[in-house]
Amino acid sequence: MDKLTVVLGDYPHARQLLDGDTAVDGYLVEPVEVTPVIGAYRRMIRDLEFDVCELAPVSYLMARQAGIALTAIPVFLNRRFHHGDMQCAAGSGIRVPRDLEGRRVGVRAYSVSTGVWVRGVLREEYGVDIDKIIWVVDDDDHVEGRVPANVERVTDGRSLGELLRAGEIDAALTGNAGTGRAGAPRAGWTATAEPEADGDDDRPYPLFPEATTLAVDHYLRTGVYPLHSLVALRSELVERDPGLPTRLYAAFADSKRRHLAEQPAWSAVPRLARQGQQIGGDPVPYGIDANEASLAAMVRFARDQGLLDPQFPADLPSLFAAGDYPDA
Repeated sequence: MDKLTVVLGDYPHARQLLDGDTAVDGYLVEPVEVTPVIGAYRRMIRDLEFDVCELAPVSYLMARQAGIALTAIPVFLNRRFHHGDMQCAAGSGIRVPRDLEGRRVGVRAYSVSTGVWVRGVLREEYGVDIDKIIWVVDDDDHVEGRVPANVERVTDGRSLGELLRAGEIDAALTGNAGTGRAGAPRAGWTATAEPEADGDDDRPYPLFPEATTLAVDHYLRTGVYPLHSLVALRSELVERDPGLPTRLYAAFADSKRRHLAEQPAWSAVPRLARQGQQIGGDPVPYGIDANEASLAAMVRFARDQGLLDPQFPADLPSLFAAGDYPDA
């Protein structure tokens, strides 16, 4: 039986597959732990180090465009809303989205998924000219060579959190996409949180105080539910076994079904439980049809932001390996 080395983040709805309770017909799944899992994205894209690996979806599209031998199945293990991810420096005077124009805004890397989704919403929903923002980064893109002229690299080793506290950038994304870490993905990466301010007056504040309400409203109007990961395979495996994508997809779907049989309210992942209530359905739907609006928006945003060529195909099934992918 052939082995499949598989790298995923810590998702209870995929553990059955990693533990062997859900089988991939004809293969033995060999889990590989990489912490943080974002560190595996770069290794997969640059070195094809694993057989199957979770990837940032925009990085996957960029890798396909660059001719890297990867192909994906429409399994989206993680989703998040992003209206709450932009914080502004104390004293910046930013009150509405268009106040970001002409300012310096921190993001881990220009192509990071959160950045792509946030910029897309700022442009389409609020009319922000994102090309008039200086995007300040402190890490590399997984796929290099697509950075626009309005991107500036931190060169003195300080984190985005430090720069935001010092008022040297006017705003920044939070968490792994910005101020919640420093430098490239490595062990202990997420522990690099910015220190708390001494008082309320010098503490960063959210661009959107009513972020949850705005995010749910945006979803209800557009159907766009931001994708945060997909599952990619080395193309060589698909060429050798064209039925593998269908069987792997079925295994992921079965793993999720088994998890839901034990945790029907998604109680093991409170954030996904909340998101499921907000959208009134499955917080991590798999399949192309179930994710049509989100996939189309992701391609559109990435093209608009210069990460994909204008002629990059908008035919959604062509983004994935040929296979049978019923919504799951």
